[in-house]
Amino acid sequence: MGQAMVRMRDIRFRWRPRDPLVLDIPVLDVEEGERVFIKGPSGSGKTSLLNLLGGVAVPEAGAISIRGTEITGLRGSRRDAFRADHVGFIFQMFNLVPYLSLIDNVVLPCRFSRSRCSRAVERGGTLDGEARRILGHLELDVDALVSRPVTRLSMGQQQRVAAARALIGAPELVIADEPTSSLDADMRRSFLRLLFREIEEAGATLLFVSHDASLEDAFDHTVALAAINRAGMDG
Repeated sequence: MGQAMVRMRDIRFRWRPRDPLVLDIPVLDVEEGERVFIKGPSGSGKTSLLNLLGGVAVPEAGAISIRGTEITGLRGSRRDAFRADHVGFIFQMFNLVPYLSLIDNVVLPCRFSRSRCSRAVERGGTLDGEARRILGHLELDVDALVSRPVTRLSMGQQQRVAAARALIGAPELVIADEPTSSLDADMRRSFLRLLFREIEEAGATLLFVSHDASLEDAFDHTVALAAINRAGMDG
């Protein structure tokens, strides 16, 4: 730890020019290798924050740096390429592609990033092999499920496929957006244990966003969004 993974300075963001501010964040720092729990109720700006960190949205003022690259200074296509290479997302609703197989869902990020594809092949021998390796580490029975449509997997199984997709190709930053909201307490803890193991093995940094404060004791530290966001508006 000790190296900068995320630096946010004087961020102001609103969705449209005349809308109220959604985010007004003077400072947010995350160091390399940290596991950070970002908590906040609905409407605290969590989704907006994730869109900014992923380069999906840009602030009206301020600077955001990821791995020393100021993404706010990049054009749209460059931000997209940077995100594809360096950031893995686990979405709240998983966002699996129903017409793709289980394995094809996992390797999808490698279709958009040559560097993640190369890292995945280096670690697993082939893309298929690396997808199976990560799924196995996440305790998913690949052989039993590989021919099943992803829409027929359980919520817990879909969650692990979504996590494997975020982790493949060893992105340096993994962002998880309420990924445990549909799981019971025991499954949440089990998922965190497996996710932490993969994050540590990859040497990645984890930003885990949730309103469930019962999980925060498992993380290195907690950021309460309401405490750093002076706008406090719906995000």
